Amino acid sequence: MTGLPGPRDLDPRDLDPRDLDPRDLGSPAGRYRMLRLIRGFEELALGLVKSGAITGGIHPYIGQEAVAVGVCAALRPQDRITSTHRGHGHVLAKGAAPDRLLAELLGRTGGLNRGRGGSMHAADFSLGILGANGMVGAGGAIAVGAAWSARQAGEDRVAVAFFGDGALNQGVLLESLNLAAMWRLPVLFVCENNGYATTLPAATSVAGSATGRAAAFGIPAAEVDGMDTEAVRAATAEAVERASAGGGPGFLECRTYRFEGHHTMERLMKLRYRTPEEIADWRALDPLPRAAALLPPGLAAQVDASVAEQLAAAQEFALASEHPDPAGALDHLYADGLRPRAGART
Repeated sequence: MTGLPGPRDLDPRDLDPRDLDPRDLGSPAGRYRMLRLIRGFEELALGLVKSGAITGGIHPYIGQEAVAVGVCAALRPQDRITSTHRGHGHVLAKGAAPDRLLAELLGRTGGLNRGRGGSMHAADFSLGILGANGMVGAGGAIAVGAAWSARQAGEDRVAVAFFGDGALNQGVLLESLNLAAMWRLPVLFVCENNGYATTLPAATSVAGSATGRAAAFGIPAAEVDGMDTEAVRAATAEAVERASAGGGPGFLECRTYRFEGHHTMERLMKLRYRTPEEIADWRALDPLPRAAALLPPGLAAQVDASVAEQLAAAQEFALASEHPDPAGALDHLYADGLRPRAGART
């Protein structure tokens, strides 16, 4: 991928961060901008949950941004992703507009899915975002189906399935690994191992290892520092290139950490299953300062200011968007316009 000049060659005065395409992750500046956008978006969403504007709460992605940005930076426009209940970062990194995603969280008609999907089901097929998913591990099967479909159509597309360590024992994920390996499909399985399935430590619930799951099916697997955007990007690029060339599926275990609770409800429940020391140790590995260190002095601050402006505009758009008309509650509940297979009886 081509990108901006290196840190020593670029004078921040020569670049207006507002000129950076939010969807262009091909440069260190572009990747830092997306990291900051995801972090700021989640902080904004947390405030809207607290105010009551977002009902039902969210699963914050704060701390794990390097995984979404690193993976999506190595993808091509035609590649597809499936996401999780903690999916805002994936959706934004794949190119979704933050104003429309925020409107979706608010349940407004200006949302990505007209306010009908909400936080855990945001999707944009035009960008290859096949949807966040409230069912643990379910995105694996959807990604395998998308990869199989692309092969049948003769299309060069790679599908990426994001999932957490809590999905490692789910049958649907194991079946997906098996099919992807048997059929040598272009799928990349990305495990975001943040150490906890809700409040259950992975060490007490997962026998063996994440990469061992993949190895059992003959799928090449690697463990990656999920707090390092560039390390994730490099590992993903290698796996995507192999899959696109017909080399079959790949598997990445990204060791990462969520700084916030599993769900915003934790703030009310006041659960205590992680020590302050553990959280502080992981915060010292925050991916944003690490990415900012790759930029010339002063540029990160300019990017921060530009992202703040974008998020302020996103909030204004989302809050001004209309609520859905209750009379249309049953619209889109059933598919229409479908054509039966040849020979099928109607």
